[in-house]
Amino acid sequence: MTGFDKALFAGRTIVVTGAGRGIGAAVAAGFLACGGRVIAHAGRSLEHAETDLLARVAGTERDRLTLLTEDLGRPGGGAALAAKVLAETATVDVLVNNAGTMGGRIRAGEETAETYDHVLDLNIRQVVDLTGRLLPALRAAEAAAIVNTVSISARSGGSAGSALYSGTKAFVSAWTKTLGKELAPDGIRVNAVSPGTIMTDFHRRYSSEEKLRATAESIPLKRLGTADDCAPAYLFLAADALSGYMTGQVVEVNGGQLMP
Repeated sequence: MTGFDKALFAGRTIVVTGAGRGIGAAVAAGFLACGGRVIAHAGRSLEHAETDLLARVAGTERDRLTLLTEDLGRPGGGAALAAKVLAETATVDVLVNNAGTMGGRIRAGEETAETYDHVLDLNIRQVVDLTGRLLPALRAAEAAAIVNTVSISARSGGSAGSALYSGTKAFVSAWTKTLGKELAPDGIRVNAVSPGTIMTDFHRRYSSEEKLRATAESIPLKRLGTADDCAPAYLFLAADALSGYMTGQVVEVNGGQLMP
């Protein structure tokens, strides 16, 4: 991670969900590179985590990394993860709600109770539950911040089969703005990062090569994004020294794919 003070988050505790791979792993590595203590939710188990997360925090940074596992797609997952976090720390300076899923391409009219609950449990219910349970720890911090991951599809709509996913991300976007107002008196800023088409495991599973090539060609910067393209936006929004007068904002990171 370049361009940020290596001590920017020194003495600060950061919780990142969905940090086992992709954007979450890059964000966790960025906070570690800037001196933070990171409690990283690596997914349901460590076997799902990308090995480069540990490789990027070798040496002196390793003692500032705590890896936790929990299935946030199950009822009660948010509460269980919150309990694990609070067993590690009484104060949370930054919470990054990044875990999420599309759950597969689900066409309109093909939704089932199971697919509906799976997407909503992970993308909405557990995000709200985890955040609520960590609010006392965030209030105990000085100049705390919450950064949520939404999506370009929350604003522009997604491609066929992503209506549930896009709808949940639109919820989190509106929820971010409302929390920004509600938590301002507590000194907690709430913002979101809205990635465009980022080349991670997410799109390897849910998008065809042909679709990705066509999308890249349509983007003004003529390429798909990477997890490392997104990570600096999270650090910026989490740092009171850099964005202390920003709350309730959604920052688009998409190479010009969407220009609001």
